[in-house]
Amino acid sequence: MPDQSPLIIDIAATTLSADDRRRLAHPLVGGLTLFTRNWENRAQLVQLVAEIKSLRADLLVCVDHEGGRVQRFRSDGFTHLPPMRALGRMWMQDGRKGEGSGAMRALNAATATGYVLGAELRACGVDLSFAPVLDLDHGQSSVVGDRALHRDPRAVAALARALMHGLLQAGMANCGKHFPGHGYAGADSHVDLPVDGRALKAILEDDAAPYPWLRSALASVMPAHVVYPRVDALPAGFSRRWLQGILRERLGFDGAIFSDDLSMEGARRLAGRPLDFPDAALAALQAGCDMVLLCNQSLGEGRAVDELIDGLERALEQGRWQPDGAGEQRRLALLPQTPPLPWDELMLHPAYVAALEQLA
Repeated sequence: MPDQSPLIIDIAATTLSADDRRRLAHPLVGGLTLFTRNWENRAQLVQLVAEIKSLRADLLVCVDHEGGRVQRFRSDGFTHLPPMRALGRMWMQDGRKGEGSGAMRALNAATATGYVLGAELRACGVDLSFAPVLDLDHGQSSVVGDRALHRDPRAVAALARALMHGLLQAGMANCGKHFPGHGYAGADSHVDLPVDGRALKAILEDDAAPYPWLRSALASVMPAHVVYPRVDALPAGFSRRWLQGILRERLGFDGAIFSDDLSMEGARRLAGRPLDFPDAALAALQAGCDMVLLCNQSLGEGRAVDELIDGLERALEQGRWQPDGAGEQRRLALLPQTPPLPWDELMLHPAYVAALEQLA
């Protein structure tokens, strides 16, 4: 039995298949990411998560649910959350109440957004949303776009802290992404390998600045599938220099590190050579990731998921990978520590009603 369960996988449908149950029960699997294809309605989602937790209570049930165009559940009562850029625009609108009034309203709205986002997901059993986006809005990355809060790293850090406070009020941890910043590189790492040619000093003073400022509040971080060649030839998610030397040692981050999706094109080549999923997972873990994500590979027979599990199991047996007990503790720390409010109670809860009013 390994001391670490680093694999975050997915499932194909709205119910668990026999293959899903077998994979989720494997000791190397630590959780899963849900997608819109796993959603039918709230009752179905609650039942699905309950079945997942019945297999292993420690499985981390995650989702990309930021608001705007990245919101997996949009019907049956889920609030349609605005894109994060809307909070940044509010920050800039002072109106008649004087200088800084827009920023104060935006901070309140960010906290309300985090609370509504977290409370609705938790009422359905979901443990963690991969939010907030900390990338800066340089206006040149289509994949980031209106998912970014603002161009100014100070505004991003302040709004993100407020949003994370709302998540915390709902009993949910957070995940800042995509370290050290995806907003400057124009290419989409889902289909390409973006390159950011700036020097380390420029990156740390601008795009990566929110990370040390938020160090006391960040529970987890997801690095970018972006190459910063003046810092390291490897993408950040596969770079010991970025994850260990800079994020952990220089910036003092001690929370969990997730890889971004290993099926993205930005994760499929390392130093010019193609990678299979087990090799990509091994490279990310050896660089310093505590957990690695493989998404959208359970469709059909899900052979890629089995290859990932089997490949990491072989690497463990051959001594090419050593489980990290500290990484496992960081995974477990992301699980909610308090029971959620059931949906019907949440709808009448004064804090939730007040939060919705902030978003109106």
